[in-house]
Amino acid sequence: MTIDSIGSVATARPAERQIAGADAAPAPGATRSPATAVETANAVKGAPSLEQVNRAVSELNKSPQAKSQGLEFSIDTDSKRTVVKVIDQSTKEVLRQIPTPEALEIAKAMEAKSTKGVLIQQTA
Repeated sequence: MTIDSIGSVATARPAERQIAGADAAPAPGATRSPATAVETANAVKGAPSLEQVNRAVSELNKSPQAKSQGLEFSIDTDSKRTVVKVIDQSTKEVLRQIPTPEALEIAKAMEAKSTKGVLIQQTA
C-alpha cells in the first residue's frame, strides 16, 4: 500500500472485500480478484497532486499510531517517491527505510539519463 492509495482503499479486510464488476452484483463473502490493467489505469488517472500527498504525509506523521510504532513518512525531493522510515524510539536511529537510499539513487539515475547503460557507468 502506498500513500497514494490510502484514500481509496476500503476499510474491510481483503478477504471480506467483494467483487465489483460493471454487470455483476456483489456476492456476499466473495473475495476480490487482482486488479485488471484497466482498473489500474483508471486508478492512476486520479493520482493525487504533490500538495495532497504532502498533506497526507504530514497527517500520517502526526498520528499517534505512527508515533507509537516509530514510523516516519516523507517524500524524497529528487524522485518524488514516498519514503517510510522505521525509527528506534530510544536512540532515534533509522532501523529501516523503504525504499532504501540505494534504490532512491538508482531511481534518480534512471530518471536523469536515458535507459541505455544507466546502472553501469564504466569505460574500457
